[in-house]
Order: sequence, then C-alpha cells, then structure tokens
Amino acid sequence: MTFLIRHGAVAVALAFGALLSAPAHAGMFNDDEARKAILDLRAAMAQNKAAADAKLEQLASESAQMRRNLLDLNGQLEAARAEIASLRGQNEQLSREVADLQRVQKDIRQGVDDRIRKLEPQTVSVDGREFLAEPEETRLFEEAMGVIRKSDFAQAANLLTAFQRRYPSSGYGPSVLYWLGNAQYGKREFKEAITSFRTLVSRTPDHPRAPEALLSIASSQTDLKDTKGARRTLEELLKTYPKSEAAVAAKERLATLPR
Repeated sequence: MTFLIRHGAVAVALAFGALLSAPAHAGMFNDDEARKAILDLRAAMAQNKAAADAKLEQLASESAQMRRNLLDLNGQLEAARAEIASLRGQNEQLSREVADLQRVQKDIRQGVDDRIRKLEPQTVSVDGREFLAEPEETRLFEEAMGVIRKSDFAQAANLLTAFQRRYPSSGYGPSVLYWLGNAQYGKREFKEAITSFRTLVSRTPDHPRAPEALLSIASSQTDLKDTKGARRTLEELLKTYPKSEAAVAAKERLATLPR
C-alpha cells in the first residue's frame, strides 16, 4: 500500500511538473485542460487507492487464513502429543501386562515341570542294582523299609504284599521278596518266609541277596525242626555261592547241625 501511495504522489508531481515546464510559446493551460488533468490525476489516485485497498484486504484475508491454519496446526500438534502420551501409557501398561504374563507362564511351566519330574521314572540303586522306578513306587518301598526298621513286621508284611500287587514287575521286586521273607520270619510265619526267600532265589539267582535268602531258608527250616532240609539248603548255598559271606556262616551252621 505504501508503494502505491508513493507511486500516486509521484504521478501527481510529474503531472504538475509537466504543466510548469511546458514551452513558453504554448502558454498557460486553459481552465478546461487543467481541470481535465486534475480529474485524470484524481482518477489515477482513486484507482491506485482501490488497488491498494484490495491488496490490503487480500493480505488481511491471507493473514487471517494463516492464523487459522496455525491454530489448526497447533490443535493438531496438541492432539498428536495427547495421543502419543496416551499410546506411551498404553505401551507401558502392555509392557507390564506382558511381564506379568511371562512371570505367570514361567511359574506355570515350572509347576508343570515339577509335576512331570514327580511322575517320571527315576534311576534308583538298591542292593547293588540300578533300575528305573516311579516316584510313588520308590516312596512306597521306602515306607515299608521304615516300618521294617521299627520291627513292626506285621505292618511291613502288609505294605510289602500290597507293593507286590501294585508293582508286580518292579525293579524292587527281589528286594521286596527278601524283606517280605524277613518280615514273615519276624512274625514266625516260617513256611511263608521260606516261600518268599525261595521265590527270590528262583527268579533272580544272581541277585546279591540270593545267598542270604538261602541262609534265611535254612534258619526257617531249623525253626520248623526240619534239620535235613536245613542241611540240604546250606549245602546248596555252599555249592552255588561258595565265595559269598553267607557261605562262611553256612559252614559254621553245618558243623553244628546233627546228622
């Protein structure tokens, strides 16, 4: 606008200058010509002012639009910040939930693994032999051994008999027969004891307890007054397991048995 006003003023000055600098022989402008020049000048100034006003109005409109755009952009930025903050909060919440789920899964997995380990067969060693046994199988056998150590032979016999029914093919089988025979012997059930010990020797003659089982059979036969049977059993022990510790005891007993 300032440019346009200045441009109009220059135009007026130039017009007056032209009037004043006209050749002398032309003489002064008559009134009509001067009036016309002034009217033209006013028209030019009005046109310039109108153009300036239009330009100002356009600039004002553009400025207002820019302000609106800036306000809209600022609002969008604020909305974006709020959304980012919300997403950050959601992300933190999700991270906590994921961490919680991972801990729960770990606990569940650990619990499952523990339960599986409790059910999986484990390698055990009894009487110099290793074999696989279920945890419950081992528990029941050890329970029976605890009762044997307390000399509760009746309860021990019941537990060992129940064990045989539940685990007929158990690796504990020979040891169960040996201790069942001892429990029956402790109850003075000599015939039943002989059956248990003889079954052990027949099924697993290479078992470490087999020589002791034969020695216990001889003891049961002696208590039953079956001296001949006891002698035959002791001789069998000496013949089958001559290097065993039980064979040493068998020799001593044979020396005391009447012929």
